Amino acid sequence: MTGLRVAHYINQFFAGLGGEQSANRPPERRDGPVGPGRALQGLLKEDGRLVSTLVCGDSFFAESLEAGRDAVRAWLEDVRPDLVVAGPAFAAGRYGVACAEVCRIAADLGRAAVTGLHRENPGLLVYRKAYVVPTADSAVGMAPALQAMVALGRKLATGAALGPAEAEGYLPRGVRRPGLRARSGAERAVEMLTAKLQGRPFTTELPVDAYEAVPPAPAVRNLHEARIGVVTTGAIVPVGNPDHLKRCSETRWARYEIRGVEAVTGERFECVHGGFYNAMASQNPNLVLPLDVLRDLQREGAIGGLIDFYCTTTGNDQRLVDCKRNGREIAAALRAAGVNAALLVAT
Repeated sequence: MTGLRVAHYINQFFAGLGGEQSANRPPERRDGPVGPGRALQGLLKEDGRLVSTLVCGDSFFAESLEAGRDAVRAWLEDVRPDLVVAGPAFAAGRYGVACAEVCRIAADLGRAAVTGLHRENPGLLVYRKAYVVPTADSAVGMAPALQAMVALGRKLATGAALGPAEAEGYLPRGVRRPGLRARSGAERAVEMLTAKLQGRPFTTELPVDAYEAVPPAPAVRNLHEARIGVVTTGAIVPVGNPDHLKRCSETRWARYEIRGVEAVTGERFECVHGGFYNAMASQNPNLVLPLDVLRDLQREGAIGGLIDFYCTTTGNDQRLVDCKRNGREIAAALRAAGVNAALLVAT
């Protein structure tokens, strides 16, 4: 198909406007390719032209969702592209959510759309019918991501018949189409079961996400004698953020002393978590790290006491592999401090 008109959605970082300091930038249209759009245009070659780019800050889209949607809809109605390319967003959560929303709006307007996300990107939960090319977790995988997105996008824009997700290179969308098979379902099921019992490879027709089973912790029998450790994914840190925890996509955790501290006040502590309006949590960090209430319980004898530090990280868009590692490390630190129980406070 010649003359393919392509519209591209990217965030402020890939547009070269800055990182978190520019994440509140409102939507802005640009003519032609911007940032990775230049490589996208190179891949299109003579098949098409990237005619317009919409740039929007990640925080703006996340915190002003309706305004972001309205801007995307107006942009697509004006540009009328044959193909919409969103991202790729890799493992960036807010960016991934925005890309999924762009694909949803494009579908509502009858426009072909494709995006690229890491398999753990929360954007996958926003619009499950989006055509999503699996990517690496960072922009290191930009080139193969764009190549796969252009290949799939061409087929979507021309209306070519698509095969199964595993054949076409996109993530399964949970869509099942009626059709005829050479053998009945019973025969295929027996064949798969036989292969499984014999340790041979097979491909299931109904994939099910397998989540790790985490047994509940045993009850604390003598809570009034227990030493309690406090952990939060709400990114409560001393004012100034001495360890530079990030608003999102954090891979680390930090510990801070609370020996002799009766409450985490806004004069000494702040919340640096992104993805929600955190001003209230900065004004009164006890809303996220309830040290004031825990001290009351300690004085009342309801708990034995608190250890002299708390552990914190940013839960926003933290990859599962980092969550597991942080959990192991925090648990080791708490055990070394002699805790009997831990209180985990989310946002």
